Amino acid sequence: MEIDLTQALKDTENSLRDFIAAILEKGMGSNWMETCGVTSERLKQWQERRDVEEKRQRGGVVEPRLIYYADFYDITTILKKNWNKFADALGDWKTMEVFLAQLETLRDPDAHRRELLPHQKNLALGISGEIRTKLIRYRSKLETSEDYFPRIESARDSLGHIWTPSSTSFHLLNTEQILRPGDLIDYVITASDPLGGRLEFRMKVDSDRHSEWQTDNSFSLKILEKHIGKIFCVRLDVRSSRPHHATIDFDDKVEFIYTVLPRK
Repeated sequence: MEIDLTQALKDTENSLRDFIAAILEKGMGSNWMETCGVTSERLKQWQERRDVEEKRQRGGVVEPRLIYYADFYDITTILKKNWNKFADALGDWKTMEVFLAQLETLRDPDAHRRELLPHQKNLALGISGEIRTKLIRYRSKLETSEDYFPRIESARDSLGHIWTPSSTSFHLLNTEQILRPGDLIDYVITASDPLGGRLEFRMKVDSDRHSEWQTDNSFSLKILEKHIGKIFCVRLDVRSSRPHHATIDFDDKVEFIYTVLPRK
């Protein structure tokens, strides 16, 4: 199966963003960005980028977390200046610094759609896989002392609700969102396997049957009359292609909770 290099680089960058936010918010509090090592000018630029995106996507879904508007070198800066908080997960700084420098170099041609040579693609995929594997192994050890089962790194819907490991201690997100029959919702899951295996995904909608397992990490859902109720649950599952799983026939899950009311 051919791997999407652009998506792999994006997933790695966003995994680092989520990891930085989770670790520094826990250690420094909700205002961690003000003391993480980047200048006030950089924070202002992130804010301006988010403001521009909100205007451009008026009526659409905009990523609310400011760290998602940072440049890649900002991520490197934050990691370097707070390495004592990240070393347990990512190891030796000198090695990681080389990895990040290589990714930043290789990321630019990909972003501008200039074709990378085969060895450059392999290098980018190798470094991306190594970083994400370190992150998922770190979280796996914290949660279960296991280093085997895949974990969901983030899950989001097209209404702007995002689940990450730092957002709740449970794999459940009560969106407090009211839906109506006819509404359309898209979902995207980001997950990793500590052993680097192929992942499969499925969606379970309230009392409906599970969808079939698929290698695509995105789903679309249309709200129906039968979904009307105070508590409406959409569950997203991930599993490895190996025969043994963390729970029954899957390895990790995230649940989104909504309320569905009749049409006005």
